[in-house]
Amino acid sequence: MTRGDRLTSSLASLQHARERLRADDGRVPLAAVAREARLSVGELIRRFAAVFGETPHRYRSRERLARSKALLARGERSVTEVCMDVGFSSVGSFSAWFARGAGVAPTTYRSRVRALIDLPASSPESLQPGCMSLLEGALAQGFVTSSAISKKHRAAVCGQTGAHGLKESA
Repeated sequence: MTRGDRLTSSLASLQHARERLRADDGRVPLAAVAREARLSVGELIRRFAAVFGETPHRYRSRERLARSKALLARGERSVTEVCMDVGFSSVGSFSAWFARGAGVAPTTYRSRVRALIDLPASSPESLQPGCMSLLEGALAQGFVTSSAISKKHRAAVCGQTGAHGLKESA
């Protein structure tokens, strides 16, 4: 085996180790990942840090935090379920770990993120295409007259003909 082949094999095993660390959320011991890569734990840590710029522990923690944030932001699962999903068995430990990494408690993080992405309550009747808002503004300012704009023309401009933005069938 040439030096280039050894290097390629080593990089491939490190890439595999990184994917394994990301996918397993801390459930697989680093010793098992090192064994799969055919390296000692110390050698895995040194090579991983040299290639990826962070230790396997730091990488795993960062990935777990990112996954936790994504699950909390979706709002579909409770904090306890997120805790279990990312490999913790104690909600208290998870909450303390999350607060250290994210700067806020999991419930606070969820409410802040959800506030950023939740739409204000509005009925479908109040929703209309943006081009209709522009058209209403042009009518109000006298730039165009309503007689100059037929229903067919509005449909061609907006790409929609029916109420609530739905196309009417012929």
